[in-house]
Parts: sequence; structure tokens; C-alpha cells
Amino acid sequence: MRLRLSLLCLPLLLTSLVWAQTAALKPTPTTRPVLLKPSPDNLADLRALQTQVEAVVSKVTPAVVGLRVERGQGSGVIISDDGYVLTAGHVASKPNIDVRVVLADGKTVRGKTLGVNHAIDSGLIKITDPPPGGGKWPFVQMGFSGQLYKAQWCIALGHPGGFKLGRSAPLRLGRILDTRGTFIRTDCTLVGGDSGGPLFDLDGKVVGIHSRIGSTVNDNLHVPVDTFRDTWERLAKGEEWGEPMFRAKPYFGIEEDDMATNCRIGDVFPGSPAEKAGLTTGDVITSFGGQKVENFSALVLLLAGRKVGEEVTVQILRDDKPITVKVVIAARPR
Repeated sequence: MRLRLSLLCLPLLLTSLVWAQTAALKPTPTTRPVLLKPSPDNLADLRALQTQVEAVVSKVTPAVVGLRVERGQGSGVIISDDGYVLTAGHVASKPNIDVRVVLADGKTVRGKTLGVNHAIDSGLIKITDPPPGGGKWPFVQMGFSGQLYKAQWCIALGHPGGFKLGRSAPLRLGRILDTRGTFIRTDCTLVGGDSGGPLFDLDGKVVGIHSRIGSTVNDNLHVPVDTFRDTWERLAKGEEWGEPMFRAKPYFGIEEDDMATNCRIGDVFPGSPAEKAGLTTGDVITSFGGQKVENFSALVLLLAGRKVGEEVTVQILRDDKPITVKVVIAARPR
């Protein structure tokens, strides 16, 4: 009976832990007036901004992770010392899926997807491996997205094109353009693979999670962090709800070779468009739809511009011999 009661109370306990983490935080902006300006007035302002950005990035980077969920890649951020990870709903996909969580130093640990709210594109993941040395996971605090204002400085971190060994999470400095309850809009340029990564304020607190790219590079949408707090109990219990907000995403079905500097294939997923086209591990993609491909990140960008059902000409090198194949883009499986 005690065990049963403990299990029933677990979601409430998790909710309490998150609230305890944020209860001590007051939704007040940074105390440095120069950082409240929409743009630097002089060199001193610019230097102050640079110093603050460097300090925030150094502090939060250990908690920014890469995620490999079945056939997809994305980003996330650890928000508790026991390994809870915020990400986008379309990255988590659905509950109870095995996840490979790539830490900032390149080490990979195991995790599981928990709840997903497709309506606002929020998802939760839990690292299931123990922290190295019996310690605790690096984490960052959740801020208050409801207190954001237009022209406020913000920092986007993530892993565009997927995690790259030897490359820290690229940062994009930008400003809040709009906040409307279910999304935050910024001019922090996002790229495929950034999805699920964190948006920080200049105090180093997570205020949003990257969701989708708009029609232009300065139109990028993020899930407000307050919505995670509001639905934490359902997410922690592994619930799935809401109608998906995305159209079908283009799917190619390969994984990169992490050790390659070019676009060499590390794995081809069974039943994928790549497998059907005859691509195999070790092939090097050099051209996609007539566009030169220098690395995997370039391929991700080119793929994002294609439609489901479209046929694309792909050129590869196999044993240093050029080969041309036709690939029919499919919808990314859920």
C-alpha cells in the first residue's frame, strides 16, 4: 500500500520539485541597466553586452544537449540535477521512446521520452542513466516567459545539423519580437537540429524552447517555458495530447558519420527513402537536388526546403566512384 501511494504521488512530487526550483526566483529583469537597452549606445555598452553574453553561455552550455530520438535529431536542455530535459514536442515525438542524450563533452547517455503536448509543441525527456561518479547532472533554471517584453535581449543555443563532436552549441544573440501566450517570436536564427534547444534571457534562465522556423531568418518561434510549468504534471506522467501543429516533415532516413567532416553516411534506417534509393553506410553525399553538399549540416538545410513526395536527384561517392540516384522524400514517421 505504501509503495502504491508513493507511485500515485510521484507526478505531484515532480510538480513540487519544479515549483520549488522556481519559487525562489522572482520574475525581475537583470539589474544591469545597460542590458535593458534595445541596442548599445556606445562601445562601453557593447562591451558590457558581450561580457554578459559570454558569462551566460559559459554557465549554461554544460546543460545544453543533443538528442537522438529514433530517426530524428534535435536539441534539449537539462533543468534539474536528476536529469529532466525540456525539448520540443516534435523532437520527443511520443512517450516511452528510447533516447540517446549527447552531453556537451560528446559523451552519450540513455533517456526516455515522457509527456508530449502536440498543441503547443512541448516535450519532456528523462535521462535514465546515473550521473557519472554518482554526482548530479548539470542543469539550468527555468525562468518566467510571461515577463518577457519586446526588444529584450535573448540567447539561442542548440545543435544545428545535429551534435558535432568538437563544436560547442552555436549561440545566436537576438531580441524578443513578440509574445502571444502559446509562442515567443525572436530574430535568433534557427536551423534544422536546433529544435528543442533553449532560449535564454541574459540572466541565464530558460525562457523558451525552439519550436519552428518561420518564413524568414528573423522569424523564429519558441515554446514559452511557462507552459512547461503549467502542464508539468501531465508531462511527467507521460501523457500525450493535443493536435499536431506541423505539416508532414520531409524525411530522408540517414544518420551522419560523427567522425567525418564531409557528408558521409553513418547509418541508413530500414524502410527509409535513402534505403529504397540504394544508399548505404559509407556513401558520401556530394550533391542534393543539384546543390553542392559540403557537410551534414548543409544537407539538413537542403532537405528542409523539400516537400513530402518530391523526387530529388542525389549524387554520392562510393569507393571514390561517383553515383547518381533518385530519392523520393517521405514524411517523417512519428
